[in-house]
Amino acid sequence: MTQAQRLLLYVGTYTRPAPYLKTYSGQGIYLYSLDRVTGALTPVSETHGIDSPSYLAISRDQQRLYAVSEVWLWPEGTITAYAIDQQTGALTYINRQSTRGTVTAYASVDQADHFAFAANYWDGETVAVFPLRADGGVLPASDSVRHLGRGPKPAQDKSHGHCIVTDPTNRWVHVVDLGLDQVVTYQLDHQYGRLIPHGTTQLEAGMGARHMVFHPNGQSAYVIGEWNSTITALIVNAETGGLMPLHSVPTLPEGVSAETSYGSDIQIHPSGKFLYGGNRGHDSLVICAVEEGTGRLTVIGHQSTGGNFPRNFVIDPTGMYLLVGNQNSDTIVSFRIDQQTGLLEPTGQVANVPAPVCLKFVTLG
Repeated sequence: MTQAQRLLLYVGTYTRPAPYLKTYSGQGIYLYSLDRVTGALTPVSETHGIDSPSYLAISRDQQRLYAVSEVWLWPEGTITAYAIDQQTGALTYINRQSTRGTVTAYASVDQADHFAFAANYWDGETVAVFPLRADGGVLPASDSVRHLGRGPKPAQDKSHGHCIVTDPTNRWVHVVDLGLDQVVTYQLDHQYGRLIPHGTTQLEAGMGARHMVFHPNGQSAYVIGEWNSTITALIVNAETGGLMPLHSVPTLPEGVSAETSYGSDIQIHPSGKFLYGGNRGHDSLVICAVEEGTGRLTVIGHQSTGGNFPRNFVIDPTGMYLLVGNQNSDTIVSFRIDQQTGLLEPTGQVANVPAPVCLKFVTLG
């Protein structure tokens, strides 16, 4: 990126109570500008009128933002579309649609900006797909799927969709189901917006499979476990859509019990050399080196997030900074990434943001 370009950060927050929340004082979606020299965040604007935008997705052309509302007290989740002002980053409401489920936990956009996806954690359809209009608005769901079954833990009494992403080829849609400890793969019907069942990858029982990211080369992918605090590496066959578990590494230091902490988010560095996972409870990030060619992981360290309950974090597009949203301490903490080792150095910059739970960057200018 050029020196004239701006890095803007959108932050989704909790605005309503939920069974597990300690703080929900957010007002909607907050917008900040990142100082590329110091790592400091400067407030730009706020977007109100949306309930608990707990997960955000940015279109590939960076002209639209999609937010899902994780509201426990309402019978139905929603996905809301906004236009991003290309000069200021301000959001303008376009429209919203039902996600066909409740407690919607995740949103994403396909590689061609033709479809948005939502994963419903609690009830109704596990996942849904939404065609996108020319103006970026979301049409009613063209397809939705309900997963059946359960996992070994009491909380795994049914399907709990927690992540839905397309692979880099845009042929396959992968759904991480926390209730089943599975990655369920679909072929994406681009003409009609349908999810065609294709295969299932069973992960470790009781792990609480939560979020998934692909390596930039598309040859491997990684899933973080909420309950067993592990990251599982998967070999990807882009031609067949197949996933094969390779190995797992712990996200917590030796001697720290997984019963005291919960895995949260997972992100990979743009270079593909480093992988990071969040630990809520231990309040840290695990730092992994990614072996070139094989995709295998080696844990190389842990970094305190400087706050409480790191729900989500993000790496800026240049790969220089990592920002962590500490949900229960109402802070976003900035770290500088060592480009040689992947280790994190606190910049000393902390922004006070109420109940930050999702962070997404755009580059403007």
